[in-house]
Amino acid sequence: MSSAMPKGLLSVVVGNTPDARGAVVNHARVLDRDGQDHGAGRKTHRDGVAALASQLNSDALLVRPTGLDEAEMELPPSLIQPAARGIADEWRAQLEPVTMPRSRRGSDQGVNSVLWRARRPLHPERLADALGTVMCGVVRSRGHLWLSSRPDSVVTWCSAGPHLELREAGSWLEAGARHAWDAVSPQRRTLASWFWHDYYGERRNEITFTGIDLDAQRIRSPLAAALLTDAELSLGRDGWTSTPDPLLSDGDPP
Repeated sequence: MSSAMPKGLLSVVVGNTPDARGAVVNHARVLDRDGQDHGAGRKTHRDGVAALASQLNSDALLVRPTGLDEAEMELPPSLIQPAARGIADEWRAQLEPVTMPRSRRGSDQGVNSVLWRARRPLHPERLADALGTVMCGVVRSRGHLWLSSRPDSVVTWCSAGPHLELREAGSWLEAGARHAWDAVSPQRRTLASWFWHDYYGERRNEITFTGIDLDAQRIRSPLAAALLTDAELSLGRDGWTSTPDPLLSDGDPP
C-alpha cells in the first residue's frame, strides 16, 4: 500500500522494499568503486558516491579496481579467508529490527548523517504530517519507531530517495519474557539491556538520516513535536491505541 505525502515529496510504502540496492550498501562488507575517472566531472561524481557509501556503511571497505576489467580486481587477503568465528551472530544481528546505527560522524563531500533518538511513542498523525519536512533532501534513512497506535510492535523505518517503507517487524522485548530474549541475537539483548527503561522497557525511536548538507535541527524538531505530550501519555495504552493511524492502518482500528 502506498500513499502520497504532503508537497509530493514522499511516498510511504507498507510492506514492500523501496530500494534493494540501498539495503545492499547498508549490509555489504566490500563496496566496489568505479576506477575510471573519465574527466573531472566524473571524478567529482565518483568521490561523492564514495562519500555517501561511507556514510551509509562505515564498516565496509571501499575498493577501487586498478585494471580495466573489474573481474580482475584483487580483494585484500583478509576478505577471502574463512569466515571468522561469530560471523553468523553478526549477520543475524543486522537482520534484527532493532540495531545500532551505522554511519560516520562529520561531513565528507557535503554528505552527512543525522541521528535522532527519543523514548516516547510517536503520534502517527503528527508524524505523517511531518514527513514532508523531515525527509526533504534525505537520500537514505534507516531505523525503528515506537508508534502509539502499535504499542507492542517494532516498526522499522527504511527509505531510499522519495520512498519510505514502514513495516511491523516483530515485538518489543518485555521484562520476564525469557523465551523472547533467548530468541533474539546477543547484540539485540545487549542493546535492550543498555537502553532499558523502567517504564518503556526496550521501546524507543532511533533513525539515522543521510543526505547532502542535512540540517539536524530541521529533521529533529518536527520529529520531537510528533512525540506524545504529557497529557497524551497520561491516557495510557487504551488512549494511545485509539489514535488514528494514517501510516499503517487501512482504516480499521488496530
